[in-house]
Amino acid sequence: MQPAALIFDLDGTLLDSAPDIHAVSNAVLEQYGYAPLSFEQVRSFIGHGVPHLVDCLIKASGADPEHGLAERMIPDFNRIYEEAVTLTVPFPGVHAALETLRAAGHPLAICTNKPMGPTRSTLGHFGLTPLFDTVIGGDSLPTRKPDPAPLRQALADLGGGPALYIGDSEVDAETAQRAALPFVLFTEGYRKTPVETLPHARAFSDFAALPGIVAGWPWDAR
Repeated sequence: MQPAALIFDLDGTLLDSAPDIHAVSNAVLEQYGYAPLSFEQVRSFIGHGVPHLVDCLIKASGADPEHGLAERMIPDFNRIYEEAVTLTVPFPGVHAALETLRAAGHPLAICTNKPMGPTRSTLGHFGLTPLFDTVIGGDSLPTRKPDPAPLRQALADLGGGPALYIGDSEVDAETAQRAALPFVLFTEGYRKTPVETLPHARAFSDFAALPGIVAGWPWDAR
């Protein structure tokens, strides 16, 4: 059997980027004259892409969403976000796990709701770009996760065949389910609900365990 393609979410799965997203959010709010929000507030907004996050920032600040406020904020957010790598770090063991999986012949891809500009900037900053055969960002297609189209596009770019999706959130679980792909849950990311409430085939808390989980697939056959 050919090695399964492995498609990864980014924020909350490979990278702990919430501190930078929090800093960018408060910088944009300050620019528009609004008070800063707490880390936990902003962290809870992550996962659905920048337009959703900006809408949440506006609502949480009590701002009037009319008069095109979000449309003005989004470009400013993205401009700052593209350079926001000061506080972001890969989760422990990410580099080693990805290198092991790639060496085993698994095609690797990213499917994220993060816009392509900051996605490519962040991957490049951490030296991860060469490990991935394709990258689908939140603005690569007309729709974002949990619509399955971005995940399906990532798989098509890899040539199709068997695949697993690795993510950390409710959005990722729903995306995998709608794309009919097995979902592997990283439990240390940004999910808001208990692990047992999310549909998943396997779960892990340490990236050192991921190559073994992948090597055991297809699990139902064992």
